[in-house]
Amino acid sequence: MVATRFDSRPLLGACLLGGLAVLAASIAVVITIGPASLSVGDVYAVVFERLGFGATDISRIKEGIVWELRLPRTLLAAVCGAGLALCGAIMQSLLRNPLADPFVLGISSGASTGAVLVAVLGLGAGAVSLSAGAFAGAVISFALVMLLAAGAGGGTSRVVLAGVAGTQLFSALTSFIVISSADAEQTRGVLFWLLGSLSGADWADVTLCGAVTLVGLLVCLTQSSALDAFTFGNSAAAALGVSVRWIRILLLTITALVTAALVSAAGAIGFVGLVLPHAARFLVGPRHSRLLPTTAVVGAVFMVWVDAIARTVFAPQEVPVGVVTALIGVPAFAVILFRMRTSR
Repeated sequence: MVATRFDSRPLLGACLLGGLAVLAASIAVVITIGPASLSVGDVYAVVFERLGFGATDISRIKEGIVWELRLPRTLLAAVCGAGLALCGAIMQSLLRNPLADPFVLGISSGASTGAVLVAVLGLGAGAVSLSAGAFAGAVISFALVMLLAAGAGGGTSRVVLAGVAGTQLFSALTSFIVISSADAEQTRGVLFWLLGSLSGADWADVTLCGAVTLVGLLVCLTQSSALDAFTFGNSAAAALGVSVRWIRILLLTITALVTAALVSAAGAIGFVGLVLPHAARFLVGPRHSRLLPTTAVVGAVFMVWVDAIARTVFAPQEVPVGVVTALIGVPAFAVILFRMRTSR
């Protein structure tokens, strides 16, 4: 592993606290952006009042805008950014491929198909939730991608190619289900959601996605040493005492679960898991004990501002957040490809 100035734990802790402070300030500022006149002080006053720390004379309308509309939406954006970036970092480490992320490998598309089967066709007759359908779709799509890659001879490049095929397959299935079974209004809503939308965010989404992402981060942190060992390949990891098979199953299941929860709440948001782990790796180096929390914080800050751009640049028309992340992610994807070529 390459030593960096962040090998100092106090310095790393201070930087993470600084990152969380930037995240909190970003959330407060972003909530004030919009047609309603709000200040950062109003946002903090409403939050403190709701948490039981004092009272405020802010109007009920402004309080409702902050607490019922913009705060859950902004928090869900932060959770989605943290969770998707975390999943990207895990997949890039396990597959030893800098281009791996849940969107590129078809997991997001599979989760979308599972969610649409529940939402449009009513699969499970109400006994299956949207999140459960998304999780099943994510697991099935990832299993299919890995089988296809193994059948093609294995290797990280074939995993990416199999992921591209899986993405196209499940995207086609989702489109077929929507076009053949949904009415016009339902089709418009589902297609907008599939491009990534946080407009329907509520506190239930924030609670579910936040809990799943936090548990996923903690589990992955307990395996940070094993992830460091995977950097040198499966054989080297096994020689270092890592249970390669079970660690891979555990972490890939965590990745599928987090992706499914986020897709069921916000649709398929691409390229966050591809780009942000590289930015975090540039800041703190490859050691996973510091890479994973940094990736989560950087991803959260990124998505908070992306959502602000998506809902304000063409106001009152809202742009799906997946469109904005793709406009940023595709050039970044090209840069990564170029760096891979020049590093050979």
